[in-house]
Amino acid sequence: MNNDEKIIVKARSLVKNYASSAETLHILRGLYFDIEAGSSVSITGSSGSGKSTLLNILGGLDRADSGEVIVDGNRIDKLAEKQLTRYRRVSVGFIFQFHYLLNDFTALENVMLPAYIAGQPKKAALEKARALLADVNMDARENHLPQQLSGGERQRVAVARSMVNDPAVILADEPTGNLDAENTALVARILYEAAEKRGRTLVVVTHDKDVADRASRRYVLADGILSEIKN
Repeated sequence: MNNDEKIIVKARSLVKNYASSAETLHILRGLYFDIEAGSSVSITGSSGSGKSTLLNILGGLDRADSGEVIVDGNRIDKLAEKQLTRYRRVSVGFIFQFHYLLNDFTALENVMLPAYIAGQPKKAALEKARALLADVNMDARENHLPQQLSGGERQRVAVARSMVNDPAVILADEPTGNLDAENTALVARILYEAAEKRGRTLVVVTHDKDVADRASRRYVLADGILSEIKN
C-alpha cells in the first residue's frame, strides 16, 4: 500500500516471548504488517499460536516485548496506563468468545452503557444503541435481559455494543466460538455486514474457516510468523 493515510493499524518488528523456568516460548517473532482502514482481516492458527496475544496487544490489553504498534494514530506501545484506558474505550471495540453482557441490564442498556460512561448524553447513547441493535436485527429484543436471549442473540448484542463508541477498529476474539453452526453463520454474517455498514476496520481471530473466509484479507499465525493467505 502506497497511501499511508489508508493504513489504520501498523505493526513493526513486533516481538512477544513468554519465559518459564523450563523454556522461552517465542510467540511473536518480529511481526510486520499493515491493515487498511475499513477492511476486514481474519487471523487463523493452531491453539497456542499467539492469535489472542496478538489481538490483545493491538487492543492495549497486553504489551509486546519490543516493536512498534500504531492503531488509529496512537503509538500504543508508548502509552501510559491512563492513556491506554482511554484508547481502549475510544479507539477500539472488543468482542470476545463469551458475550460479557451485564445480567441485570437489558440488551439496549448493555449497548448504550459504554457510550454513556464515555460521556455521551443518555438520550444520544440510547438512540445510537437502538440504531446498532437494528443493524444486528435485535431491535425487537432490545428490552430483554441476557438470560432471556439465546446464545446467538447475546453475541449479536455484543457486536452492537462493540461499535457504540464509533471505534476505528473492532477486535473480535473467537466471536462465534460458543455457537452452533447455524448461529455461527448468522453472527459472522451480521458482524462483517455491520462493520462494513459503519465503515469500521474489523480484525477477527477464529478457528472457523468459514468465518475467516468472509474477510477481505486472511492471515495465518504459525511459529511466531504472520503470513497472508492468497487465493
